[in-house]
Formats: sequence, C-alpha cells, structure tokens
Amino acid sequence: MKYTNIILASILIILAAASRVIFSEAHLYNFAPIGALGLFSGSILKNKRYAFILPLLAMFAADLFFQLFTNTPGFYDISQFFTYGGLTIATVLGFRMNSIKPTNVLGYALGASTIFFIVSNFGFWLHGWNGYTFGGLSKTYIDAIPFYKNTLIGDLAGSIFLFGMYSILQKETAIPQEAKA
Repeated sequence: MKYTNIILASILIILAAASRVIFSEAHLYNFAPIGALGLFSGSILKNKRYAFILPLLAMFAADLFFQLFTNTPGFYDISQFFTYGGLTIATVLGFRMNSIKPTNVLGYALGASTIFFIVSNFGFWLHGWNGYTFGGLSKTYIDAIPFYKNTLIGDLAGSIFLFGMYSILQKETAIPQEAKA
C-alpha cells in the first residue's frame, strides 16, 4: 500500500495522455488536458523526479502512437519541444499548489492553460510560418485564440476529472484504520 498514491496517479496520468489520441481522432483539436496533466502530476506526486517523468513519458507514448498508428505526425518540428516545455512548466505550477481545493484547482488550471498557450505558440512561431517578426509573433497568437478555448475546456475538464477521480480512488483504496494497527 506504500505505492498506492503513485500507482493511482500514474494510471490517471496515462489516461489523460491517452485522451490526446482519442480527442485528436475525434477531431477535437487542443482539447487534450496537457496543462491539467502537468498540474496534477506536480501537485500530487511528492517525488519531483516522478512528477516530471510520468507526464513526459505519457506524452511521448501518445506521440509515438500518433507517429506509428495514425496520419497525425507524432514527432514534428521544434515547436514540439515547446509543447513539452509547457507541460513541464505546468508541472512546476502544480508544485506550488498548497492545497487541493476546487477553487485552487480551477485557478491553477486556468494558469496552466495560459502558460501552455503562451509557451507552445511561441514554439509554433519559431517554426517560421508567420515570419520572424513581431507582426508574425502577433499573428501566431491571434490565430491560436480559437484553439485556446479548447485548451481551456480540456484543461478545466481534465483537472476536474484527474483531481476528482484521484480523490475518489484514494478513498476507495484506503486501508481501514483497524488494518493499519
């Protein structure tokens, strides 16, 4: 029972990363809870190494699935590093969440979505499709606003699912007080 929290968190992290594939195949782009994934991992897993590695590996597995089994490229240009960077920053944000209350989860999820939007779209700008000017940078962020809505919805729903299911599963797998003695 020592590793119950890590196992529960790992299962939920893998499910959240798998949702990227499901939502992409359903053409619900940017609906994947990437910010929620990092936020959850950073706030739940006390071992910082696990908190970073688990979501990054889960994202990598989803990207590998894309590459091998779908028409969606799993590995792409430099902007992919910024996608992983946004996930990493969301994980750091999760470390800062002092208590897991609904208002905190929602506020931090909004922050994680916003950070992910800024970081990942900066990476897209570096790809150069809109030019390497301030105007190109502005166009990149303006063009990405419709996707930001899906990012927000995905991260809010993902945060509610991850933190809610974790709480429920943690209560269901708890050792009764008599058994601890």
